[in-house]
Amino acid sequence: MTHELMVAGVDEAGRGPLAGPVVAAAVILDPARPIEGLDDSKKLTAARREQLACLIRARSLAWAVGAATAAEIDAVNILQATFLAMRRALAGLRMTPRQVLVDGNRLPQLDDLLPGCPVLAIIRGDATVPAISAASILAKTHRDACMIELDRRHPAYGFALHKGYGTAVHLQMLRAQGPCAEHRRSFRPVREA
Repeated sequence: MTHELMVAGVDEAGRGPLAGPVVAAAVILDPARPIEGLDDSKKLTAARREQLACLIRARSLAWAVGAATAAEIDAVNILQATFLAMRRALAGLRMTPRQVLVDGNRLPQLDDLLPGCPVLAIIRGDATVPAISAASILAKTHRDACMIELDRRHPAYGFALHKGYGTAVHLQMLRAQGPCAEHRRSFRPVREA
């Protein structure tokens, strides 16, 4: 396996919501099995994300998803929890990347996990780097599935509808019910409720 084939793209989903986990994915694409249509998950329809997620899982050399819970987010803050989710995703890969490309402008500390591995932050990488786009799609589809499951356990909040984001409906339900165990108490609208 040559050096350039072993690049892991990393991205997260769910930094902004008031409830649920923050999820990260790491993907090492297989250049011999290209996937058409990879893009920033936010630019794709839910149906197209699901189609692409299936292709990514089937055709990638390696992929893994990691998450940090609402309680972990409250304990360490959303940025550190995002880094924790990224570390968990990278640790879950079945092969060791030679380089890691992370969407955004901040990097998790990976020296202990991947000693000597170059790690680069790429602003808007989810729209420009295929491996990061793939990670963006896996993170988003995994998180959406988590929120649909949380909706079954906490039906009073409409998580399947808004995925934990601070929509008017969610804020109204939060004020009426108070927060559940999946709400991020360190986020102001939850604290105020």
